[in-house]
Amino acid sequence: MRRLDINCFAEMNVFVRVVEDGGYTAAAKHCAMTPSAVSKLVSRLENRLGTRLLNRSTRRQLLTPEGAAFYERSVTILAALDEAEQEAAASSEPQGTVRVNCNVDIGRLYLLPLLQTFLRLHPGVSVEVFLSDEVVDLISARADVAIRSGPLKSSNLVARRLGETRALVVASPAYLAARGIPKTPADLADHTCLGFTFSPPMMEWGFVSADGQPIPVAVAGNARASDGNAVRDLAILGLGLARVGFCQVEQDLAEGRLLSVLEDFVPSAKTEVHAVYVGQGGKLPTRVRAFMDFLAANLKIH
Repeated sequence: MRRLDINCFAEMNVFVRVVEDGGYTAAAKHCAMTPSAVSKLVSRLENRLGTRLLNRSTRRQLLTPEGAAFYERSVTILAALDEAEQEAAASSEPQGTVRVNCNVDIGRLYLLPLLQTFLRLHPGVSVEVFLSDEVVDLISARADVAIRSGPLKSSNLVARRLGETRALVVASPAYLAARGIPKTPADLADHTCLGFTFSPPMMEWGFVSADGQPIPVAVAGNARASDGNAVRDLAILGLGLARVGFCQVEQDLAEGRLLSVLEDFVPSAKTEVHAVYVGQGGKLPTRVRAFMDFLAANLKIH
């Protein structure tokens, strides 16, 4: 039988704050406690569970596998408790901050223009948006939601499909005049292909043949950038070929700054876009659920 003198919800709440705020000091401010009291509470929780939840260092605390699992379950339980309290108080209006991580192009083109409408619909919610093309860990980044394109890796995260975007290979007219136009994916071996700083120097681009067969091609180049918009700029400057989303270069194609190549191999190559979040069984804080429902209804990616 569970001891009545143990406030499990309080322990969970403090532990979640340590994880999301990045340490004892920040969590202590959030919980109106001293860092020493927070440290003792986490140690007491670990002793009661009989397992280590955090690996401590002088600068930060990292979750152990057991700690990551306990964190995810705690978030779900606390969200359910929060929702129960709101329902009991006859208040369903979302409150609090939603932290969103999104790749640069989808964020700039689709997400940011929608925020004014979302905030007007939910005045009790604030939104923090972090734009990066690098895939981040939601827990370490303290994000509620991440918007990701491409295939999803197996994980404990829950995914909600938002749409898909078509991939293109583009280059400037000046680059193609100097280096020639590739006719097949194999021709890319003779071209400079632009990449991202968080990818290895030897990259692989995927194509689809006329009969639907995948064609993976290893490519390389001598210029990379940190996000898709910067890679687009490098292509416009004539530094090489870039594989980007149609939405990112639609205006450049229309105005002739970039030209599309290998179209017989690319049009069927669709990249799915998902919103992913920590949570199971659909139990989310009302602020996150409201944001997810809004995205599903209004984020139209093409």
